[in-house]
Amino acid sequence: MSFKPWKQPLLAAFAMVAGTTAATAQNVQTAQRAIELGRYTEARTMLRPGATPETAFELGRLYQMRDMPDSAAFYFNKAAGATPFGQVAAGRALLAKGELAPAEAQFDAAAKATKNKDAKVLTMIAQAYGESDLKQIGKAETYLTAAQNVYKKDDPALMVARGDIFLHTDQGGGQAMTSFDRAIAANPSYAQAYYKKGVLNVRSRNYNAARESLNKAIELDPSYAPAYRELADMYYYAGQYELALSTFQKYQDLAEKSPATDAQYASFLYLTKKYPEALTEVNKVLQSDPNNLTMIRLRPYLLYETGDFAAAATAMDAYMKAVPADKIIPEDYSYQGRILARAGRADEGITVLNKAIATTTEPAKKAELQDALATAYTSKKDYRSAIGVYKAKLANGGDLTDQFRLATAFNNSKQYTQADSVYGIINTAKPAYAPAYLARAQVNASKDPEAKQGLAKPYYDKYIELSKETGADPAKFREGLVQAYGYLGVYNFQKGDKAAALSNFEQVLALDPDNKGAANNISILKSKPAAPRKAPAKATAKKK
Repeated sequence: MSFKPWKQPLLAAFAMVAGTTAATAQNVQTAQRAIELGRYTEARTMLRPGATPETAFELGRLYQMRDMPDSAAFYFNKAAGATPFGQVAAGRALLAKGELAPAEAQFDAAAKATKNKDAKVLTMIAQAYGESDLKQIGKAETYLTAAQNVYKKDDPALMVARGDIFLHTDQGGGQAMTSFDRAIAANPSYAQAYYKKGVLNVRSRNYNAARESLNKAIELDPSYAPAYRELADMYYYAGQYELALSTFQKYQDLAEKSPATDAQYASFLYLTKKYPEALTEVNKVLQSDPNNLTMIRLRPYLLYETGDFAAAATAMDAYMKAVPADKIIPEDYSYQGRILARAGRADEGITVLNKAIATTTEPAKKAELQDALATAYTSKKDYRSAIGVYKAKLANGGDLTDQFRLATAFNNSKQYTQADSVYGIINTAKPAYAPAYLARAQVNASKDPEAKQGLAKPYYDKYIELSKETGADPAKFREGLVQAYGYLGVYNFQKGDKAAALSNFEQVLALDPDNKGAANNISILKSKPAAPRKAPAKATAKKK
């Protein structure tokens, strides 16, 4: 799969605000730590009363991180007031709703009230931009510069906020990385800065650097759960799905059990093709969070992968009715087409896929949809149409996997000569790829069903040779070897080489002790020919 089926919240450090009581300050700091580690219910429990502006403010941040802007604005407004802190809170409420200009007016008022001399207020404003989804950073840079002038040196929290702000821009990766490096230079034990570097390196697919930074964050703070989550993402992007799953499980052990983490776990199970386990997790999440769109999406996918096509069709119909049009992704159409095809509604599936292909511009997504379309044609045994799809895909590039599928479609259509030719292309490109030799042998065996010409022999011989290579997995070759030795046994018998045929069938029986055909052939080959009957003696007359 090429998509990441969940959205993870932004986690950022936050500087404490002066003027709170010691008890409130401690409570807020503890809640901030819980938020940073992904323990949202725990943080809400600490902050839920919203008894002070500071706790209300943190609740606003929490809901903004969880992509709930209305709730975020509600709590920021509860923290709003005439003080600089209250003005920043009011600005954040407006920012959560996307009202940039009014938000900037509030931030300007807060900065002006402190004469641009309160570094913590200025850092709060910078963090407001860093934790928003807005890309306009011009004003944010003004506050960053002002805060820097007050600190007169790099402050780690400010540098992280600076990096987060630049991460919102298309070309800001370099500036963001510089900011995180400056945070580390200011405090080499600042785990969050290493985490942020890791996040940025994952985004830029610099996996070695990402692993180094994230492991450093974990070394400095073994309880830093988000670093494990980001490592899991890194392994996902690198296609190492088993490592992604095991690393995410470490994140789960440290973070809070919740529908959100269960949903991410279900996603990783799906990506690692553990479909029954993923379906169990999806159903569990939907019991507590029935409107979770990601889980509603994954449910028909998983029902399809576990073979329940009728239920998959019902679930996909429900999903397509629930999802907003702008949230539909190419994978949805791909699964919908395949589900409908396997549920006996192939023509509907083909219509869906053709429409999706016509409107998809991204080459990778179009190619995935073409694969699903060919599968839908194959399900209704329309092999010629499937061949047409694969030819069209190969005309725009394609790869050896597409060649293999094209050859299989030719074989299904009984166009054996064309199938043999395409398998030959694969043999030339990948001389050590055993499945192509086996498939080519099967095609030639279809052309020579009685094995009189031995058309399949060279390819079965090559398959047997590859099965004996160092490192070959016997389990993967077993079924193909049964076919190969069985064919060679018949071929050698046709040639009159009974000793070779007997050896071939014995090899079949060694691989498959219950193979009755091989056992019967061995019995025939070992049986002694019947002795010829003596000619009756000539009759003679008795002497008298």
